[in-house]
Amino acid sequence: MKTTGSHPSATFHAPVDAAAAAFAVLDRRGTVIAWSPTAEEYLGYHAHEVLGRSAEVLRDSDASVPGAFLKDVTGTRALRRRDGGSLRAVVQARPLTFPDDRAAWLVMFVPAERLERQATDQAMLRGLFRQSPIALTVFDADGRVTWVNDAVQSEFGLPPEAWIGRYVRDVMPQGELLSPTGHGTLEDLIRQVHRTGEPLVDLRYRSPVPTGAGRTRVWSASYFRLEDDQGNALGVCESAFAVTDRYEALQRLALLSRASRIGTGLDAVRTAEELAEVAVPDFADEVTVELTATVFAHEEDDIPAEPLREAARRAVPGYDASMSHATPHPPWRITLALSTEGGELGRTTFVRAPTRGPFTDEDRSLASELVTHAAVCVDNARRYARERAAALTLQRELLPQRLIVPTGVEVAHHYAPAGGPRGVGGDWFDVIPLSGARVGLVVGDVPGHGLRAAATMGRLRTTVRALAALDLPPDEVLSRLDDLVTQARIGIHPVPGDGPEDAASGATCLYAVYDPTSRNCVMASAGHLTPVRVTPEGTAAPLELPVGPPLGTGGLPHEYAEYELAPGSTLAMFTDGLVATEYDDLAAGVTELGRILARREAAPPDVCRRVADRFLHRPGHDDATLLVVRVDGLPDSQMASWPIPPEPAQVATARELTTHRLAEWGLGEVGFAAELVVSELVTNAIRYGGPPVNLRLLWDRQRKLICEVTDGGHTSPHLRRADLDDEGGRGLFLVAQLTDRWGTRSSRQGKTIWAEIPLGEQPL
Repeated sequence: MKTTGSHPSATFHAPVDAAAAAFAVLDRRGTVIAWSPTAEEYLGYHAHEVLGRSAEVLRDSDASVPGAFLKDVTGTRALRRRDGGSLRAVVQARPLTFPDDRAAWLVMFVPAERLERQATDQAMLRGLFRQSPIALTVFDADGRVTWVNDAVQSEFGLPPEAWIGRYVRDVMPQGELLSPTGHGTLEDLIRQVHRTGEPLVDLRYRSPVPTGAGRTRVWSASYFRLEDDQGNALGVCESAFAVTDRYEALQRLALLSRASRIGTGLDAVRTAEELAEVAVPDFADEVTVELTATVFAHEEDDIPAEPLREAARRAVPGYDASMSHATPHPPWRITLALSTEGGELGRTTFVRAPTRGPFTDEDRSLASELVTHAAVCVDNARRYARERAAALTLQRELLPQRLIVPTGVEVAHHYAPAGGPRGVGGDWFDVIPLSGARVGLVVGDVPGHGLRAAATMGRLRTTVRALAALDLPPDEVLSRLDDLVTQARIGIHPVPGDGPEDAASGATCLYAVYDPTSRNCVMASAGHLTPVRVTPEGTAAPLELPVGPPLGTGGLPHEYAEYELAPGSTLAMFTDGLVATEYDDLAAGVTELGRILARREAAPPDVCRRVADRFLHRPGHDDATLLVVRVDGLPDSQMASWPIPPEPAQVATARELTTHRLAEWGLGEVGFAAELVVSELVTNAIRYGGPPVNLRLLWDRQRKLICEVTDGGHTSPHLRRADLDDEGGRGLFLVAQLTDRWGTRSSRQGKTIWAEIPLGEQPL
């Protein structure tokens, strides 16, 4: 549609459609002297049938008296059709004057039905232009405005001249299409409708109103192509009406539905960020979330001085709060407290630019819903963080603070608590010095997470250490531990009314004892993964170890297995959290661990770091524990062993052998104490034990001398305090005074009484 100087739809007249009117020319006598094709179409008479004949032939039989048709034919008349029917038509006659003073009549007629329809159409157009509440805009093929109705002026406050010949973006540069049309800009959309003829219905368009103090509104707009009678495109019409309130109500509902995105994890800062992400840009142009210092403090005495800390800030692209304050209309603002029954946790500030309009009561209600939900999530995160910190502290306090370096082995360890919402678990490890320079190696896993799992881990670790101190073999240690866990509480038989099942039920444990003097390792497993052994040549493979049931679940015996470890061999003991892949494929994880361990150039601490870098990068992994042990052995030069005939006279021989060997070792300073200890232990073995009797001296790098006397008896001696008039009973008392530790361990062949004598600060 093209325009000239004024608005093309300022007034409306009766339509003049020359193509729709039929024409006939009559001379002064009423004879038809011209006949148009349209007249032929309406009445059916061909030109040769009416030319030269009186116009009376067109008069219907019910028409007025003869002659009236010529003298006054203006108005609605009934005309005769060639087929005998009649046509109700609007007829208008106009006189014609020729230069030769001849007179004639121009008669035009149009079917009355067609004129009435056109009149209705014209009335409708007039109503759409002047009275319709729907804003109508017509665009040309390029997207420029060519016509607008009065509703556009009422809606936007701009006269037609402000629109005609311009793009919408020229008038409303901040406007944007909200509906996912995939057509780019509004002009792109109009061009597509003009090209394809496919209408687009109910699209959302948002823009500040030019004359409404920048107030943003939303319209529902539909687009269809305008065509002439031949189907040629004339332009594209847009019909639009405001749906701001309805759109904002739907947005509020959608925003509430998206509130589930807040608090997806047990992290207070992430929760604050999620609140800001949900609210911007649909609800606010800027959101700031501040949290109190108590949210970040894991303990009450950790609370810093500053009361509030900004946890999250989010704004729409290009939004500048400082610039908003400089405008004549300040930004709109809501500040709400983040609080629960436990107290205030922070505050949230929602800000809208002046163009968005103020927050309504419904908006305030929605903001309160969002903040309340976020407050609960922040409180949960705070509680979780404190419980996790407490559990982690307890876990680390219950784990070994410093590993004693045993004789003949190198030890390194790594422990990583579970990440994510699972919390600290119950993994543990231990290295326990035993008699005879042996060492106990323990790795275990308590099911569950949190404080209860950490406390249960501490109970089990303490119990294992107590059982290991009895010098029990690994299978017996696990069997006794299993008996204790089977009860409702460790060491207490269940009675009616007791609480739930012991949290240790289902725990797993791997216990091994390594003897550096024989390079022999004995181990047993209660439902735990078998360790990986790496030979000195670099071949890595899991040990073939019989695995018994987890603690407290089976009641079946736990079997043991013995292995001879060559010097330079490595044992890796671990929990399932270390090797579990994202698909929980433990076998694949163990295989990967073996490949890392097979690199023999690294020391155990380096191996631990390498394994941690490879396995512990996954978020939310379970507790993971790794204990790496590289064995060597006690050199033969630091060991001495003699069989002692079970005769009292051989006690002196045992003392002489001891004195001679200590002199070779350069340990003469402890010769007196060692002679007394050896004399008493050999005497007890001969007097109260049984053959065979054997004396062994061990000099380990822990700067102690170990004296061991083994016999075939199974009766253990007991320390007692002798009375003044007793002739005996003072031997073990003297042993206890001269040594750091002493004790007895049983074996399947008999027993061994041992004592450890400190060597002082002299170098080895």
